[in-house]
This record gives sequence, structure tokens and C-alpha cells, in this order.
Amino acid sequence: MMPISGKRLSIQDRLALVKFDVDHEEAHIHLERVSCSGCGERPCLYACPAGLYTLTEAGGIAFDYAGCLECGTCRVVCPKPGAICWTYPRGSCGVQYRYG
Repeated sequence: MMPISGKRLSIQDRLALVKFDVDHEEAHIHLERVSCSGCGERPCLYACPAGLYTLTEAGGIAFDYAGCLECGTCRVVCPKPGAICWTYPRGSCGVQYRYG
């Protein structure tokens, strides 16, 4: 992407332009912790473009939906059916893409 200045933006620069209106009442992604704990592959740790899935010291998965790009990648790569319950955020909440 070429902004008006003519300089190419890095991925970090592009993500810095993204605005999030976080729904503090209702998360749009829920993890089924029992299924997640039995997953040996854990592709969500590597596939999420926003890096929202992290490994805890106890070996579990921690997740923060606040920076979700709403791409659905986590749901697609998850090998455990039903482990990730993903829906779009409520109206006026979620990600708002902006371009520089």
C-alpha cells in the first residue's frame, strides 16, 4: 500500500492505523478451554495475524479479543471442532480499518 507520502507502510504501520471499538460487555470469540488444553498443534499461536493467542507458563492458551482483526483465521486453522466459537462483534463494535 502506498500512502499519500509515497512511502511504503510496514505491517506494523498498517496495524497502527486500525481502530478498535472494543465491546466490553460481550466477547465475540470464546475458547473452549478443555478442547484447547488437549491440542498439541496449537496453530492459533502462529496463525493469528494480530498475535492475540499466547502460551501461558502453565501450558495453556491465553487470548485477548480486544485487538482482533476479525479475519477468522483462528477458527479456520483450529484442528478441534468447536474449540473456538467465533462470531462478528455487536453492531458498532470491533475493528475499523483506516488507510494512511
